[in-house]
Amino acid sequence: MAIAKIKDELRALGRYMIDNQLVWGSSGNISARIGEDTFLISASGAWLGDLAPDDLVECRISECRALGERKPSKEFPLHREIYAMRPEINAVIHSSPFYSTLIACTKEPVSSNWFVESMYYLERVGRVGYNHPGSDKLVESIKREVMEANILIMENHGVLVYDTSIKEARMALHTLEVMCRMMIVSRSAGLEIQTVPDEVVEDFLANSGYRPRRRWPDDRCCGR
Repeated sequence: MAIAKIKDELRALGRYMIDNQLVWGSSGNISARIGEDTFLISASGAWLGDLAPDDLVECRISECRALGERKPSKEFPLHREIYAMRPEINAVIHSSPFYSTLIACTKEPVSSNWFVESMYYLERVGRVGYNHPGSDKLVESIKREVMEANILIMENHGVLVYDTSIKEARMALHTLEVMCRMMIVSRSAGLEIQTVPDEVVEDFLANSGYRPRRRWPDDRCCGR
C-alpha cells in the first residue's frame, strides 16, 4: 500500500478517535507498518485529531530509530517491539479512553464473552503493571505479554491495541471502550450479565467466517 494512503488512514484514525472520545488532548499515539522494516508513528506532541502528513514519522524496526529530523512519540520503542515480535501486526494504537482507563485503574478483568463484537475483537485481553511512559521497563513489560494477547490493559495508564490493519485495530479499541462502559454501567445498575459459554465462544471464533482465526503460541502446541 502506498505510504500516502497509509498516512491518510492514520490521519482519519486520529480524527475518529477524537470524534468518538477514544483519546483526548495530546495524549495517545498511533502507528502503522509501511514495510518489512519500517513503520509510521505520530510525532511527539501531535494532536491526533488534526494530524498533518509531516506529523507522521517514519521509524526503522531493526534499528529502533527514527528516520529524518522530526521527533517521534516517546512510545515509539514500544510500537517497534510489537512490529518486531508480531510480523502479522500492521497497526498499533496506544490511548487512554475514559472507561477503559478507569478499568485500567482497577484490578477488574475484562472478559470477551459478553456479545458478538467482544468475542471477535477482544479475543485475548492481557494486563501489564504500571511503568512510566517511554521507559525501558514499560517496553520490557509489554514484550513479556505481547505474544499472548491482542489488547493490553496498562495499569493506571491506558490501553494498547494491535491488529492486522488500521481498521481492525480501530474497531478493537472502540469495542473495548464500549465493553468497559457496559461493565461499569451494569454494575452500577445491579444487573447480572449473562455470559456466553466458553465452548460457544470457541465455536464462534473457529467457524464465524469473519476472518482467519488468530494463531496463538498455545494453539501450535495443542495442534490447532
